[in-house]
Amino acid sequence: MAGAVLTVAALALAGCSSSDSTDSAATASETAAASESAVEALPGAGMKACEVTDVGGVDDKGFNQKAYKGVTDAADQLGVEAIVLESSAETDYAVNLQSFVDQGCSVIVTVGFLLGDATKEAANANPDIPFTIVDYAYADGDITANNVLGQVFNTDEAAFLAGYLAAGKTKSGKVGTFGGVNIPPVTVFMDGFYYGVQKYNADNGTNVEVLGWDPKAQSGLFTENFESLDDGRTFAQNLVDEGADIVMPVAGPVGLGSAALATELGTDKLLIIGVDSDQFESDTANAGVYLTSVLKQMDVTTFNAIKAVVDGTFAGGVTVGTLENGGVSLAPFHDQDGAVSAELKAALDTIKAGIIDGSISVKG
Repeated sequence: MAGAVLTVAALALAGCSSSDSTDSAATASETAAASESAVEALPGAGMKACEVTDVGGVDDKGFNQKAYKGVTDAADQLGVEAIVLESSAETDYAVNLQSFVDQGCSVIVTVGFLLGDATKEAANANPDIPFTIVDYAYADGDITANNVLGQVFNTDEAAFLAGYLAAGKTKSGKVGTFGGVNIPPVTVFMDGFYYGVQKYNADNGTNVEVLGWDPKAQSGLFTENFESLDDGRTFAQNLVDEGADIVMPVAGPVGLGSAALATELGTDKLLIIGVDSDQFESDTANAGVYLTSVLKQMDVTTFNAIKAVVDGTFAGGVTVGTLENGGVSLAPFHDQDGAVSAELKAALDTIKAGIIDGSISVKG
């Protein structure tokens, strides 16, 4: 009898186990199906958003990476497939673009002024494909089918604030800047920085000197690349040797070398102003040396371009990021916040308001 009872109990338990297992499998299947349906329900499902980077690469902690955030945000929020091809040299631009054309990309994102010619050729050869390019605006007639949206940024507005801040913070009376290549998306930062320092001098009767850039001659210090951290270290060291205690590198990953030098020297010797993205957040190994960063919100403009393609509202032309619309801005001071006086912060707010309302010119 005991054996019979055990057998019956075992059969009952086996029945329960089988039922539970079936229910669990069914639940898992339903969850997976629901998840798949949710993805398919997003408006961009089945579409491809494809980015061609400049030579800095997608993990440059700068403009390539920030633009790609716009692509991945579109993947998360709109359901598009995010694809990226990294360029190691300028000869890769046309090859990567053609690869994306062959893959049937729904929209192609190119990042950087140096991709201007290759993007124009690809866009004109493929008038049915929408393109958007960061840091480039085409002249009327350059794009025959109006299928390219240029993203440009008045970074001199935010860099003007950075120059004013640097002039108010320097102890040596000298600040410096250098660029990667002498092209407009680089020199616009340097122009704004220089004239921001001059505005501080005019307002406060000081004579802070800017090393590394002459905006009238459009000449200064350039590494001629956007990759070498060693160059970033060397150029920053040379500026320090000349007396600068705050430096703004406008050279993508090259600037990471400058920040590493600042970490070694200490913030009493050298502070860095980052560009493109908030370098305090992206360059965590050297976070404490960043006084601020001059931000270009190309992730937002890239996302918006992709969304317009998904929505069917895409149009070529130009979109401009400004202080007024939030397309450019100054990052928080983070670890250096306590070292920026309340008076200087208030002055920066006043300068920002003046730039927005047009009463202050950032052109010198």
